[in-house]
Amino acid sequence: MRISKEGRRVIPVALIVCALLASGLILLTGWILVFELAALVTGAGIVWFFRVPQRPLLEDQQAIFAPCDGKVVIVKETVETEVTGERRVQISIFMSITNIHQNWFPVGGTVTHFKHHNGHYHVAWHPKASEKNEHTTIAVSSPRGVIVFRQIAGIIARRIVSYARLGAEVQQNTPCGFIKFGSRMDIFLPLDAELLISEGQCVRGSLTPIARFVK
Repeated sequence: MRISKEGRRVIPVALIVCALLASGLILLTGWILVFELAALVTGAGIVWFFRVPQRPLLEDQQAIFAPCDGKVVIVKETVETEVTGERRVQISIFMSITNIHQNWFPVGGTVTHFKHHNGHYHVAWHPKASEKNEHTTIAVSSPRGVIVFRQIAGIIARRIVSYARLGAEVQQNTPCGFIKFGSRMDIFLPLDAELLISEGQCVRGSLTPIARFVK
């Protein structure tokens, strides 16, 4: 288990803040053990949140993999308006604060669209979160077709990090970003894709195939 590079920027500052707060509260109250334990638990929780698992690099041009860990909360047909203007199958995966928060490219190919949208911070499972919350939209043109997906901020998540760059060639199931402190990802699939998951199912990013191209 490794620590995300995003965590390496945050963890030292967070640990210093925890130590200072604990020291101040100990001086005010004299409750040494209570606040020492609280600081240790909080610090360990922050380090644990930024963990990144060692996972095998799977490649299958016919498959579309889950871009993140979490629970499938939406499977529906909709119109994807930003990139393709086509009717697509939307799959939404909610990440709780306990999930791994690294994100992966669901397919390999060329990044043909990338845009960051400022917005609100409503609960991530809200149906309109995909449009109203802060989010990034990424499209990857694979040999089998264009896949569009979004990283969406939630009520707790305030920082979306994307590694996608317009025009870049990306490899399937390599890291594409990180969302800090719980949120959601949407992925928009062709209508004729063969779905391999259903609502309520838990998936693992870069490991769980969620659909297959049929062409």
